[in-house]
Amino acid sequence: MQVILLERVEKLGHIGDVVTVKDGFARNFLLPRKKALRANESNRKLFEANRAQIEADNASRKADAEAAASGVDGKSVTLIRQASNTGQLYGSVSARDIVEALAEDGAKVLKNQVQLGSPIKAIGVYEVKIALHAEVAVLVKVNVARSPEEAELQAQGVDVMASMFERDEAGFTEDYDPNAEPGEIALESVEAEGEAEA
Repeated sequence: MQVILLERVEKLGHIGDVVTVKDGFARNFLLPRKKALRANESNRKLFEANRAQIEADNASRKADAEAAASGVDGKSVTLIRQASNTGQLYGSVSARDIVEALAEDGAKVLKNQVQLGSPIKAIGVYEVKIALHAEVAVLVKVNVARSPEEAELQAQGVDVMASMFERDEAGFTEDYDPNAEPGEIALESVEAEGEAEA
């Protein structure tokens, strides 16, 4: 289906472009959200008659978005969540969680402006894109941790999971008997167990 774009759509085109899209994308997304018109003769005339007004409206929305972007760009939010020893979250961090954290920090963002490809399911520091307008996008850092101390370490650039595994491996020692046969238990540990039982 051919449509006339009424606003810039990422990876598709700019205002006034006539593009060919799949029927479902046009019917379910572009047309209901007033991002495009069907490309027929009457709609082309209507668009050309209103082109100046459409571009002026877009410019004012873009200016508002740029003003809002200064309050959001570069912000960092910390989300404390429960996670396993391997760093996997019990649950996930969604766009709504990020919107709520930004609201607490004084930045107003809508849920549909948060472009999170898939929910965050592990601890770490993530950069999330916030699209305030089709032509205005900013990045926000989301620090997901198990405790405020861990969040602080992650903010400093420490890989918490790697350091935790290093600490575990450093604390592990094994009794070594150079004369022992393969599969044989060290003699001292057997004697120590016998004394403990007696």
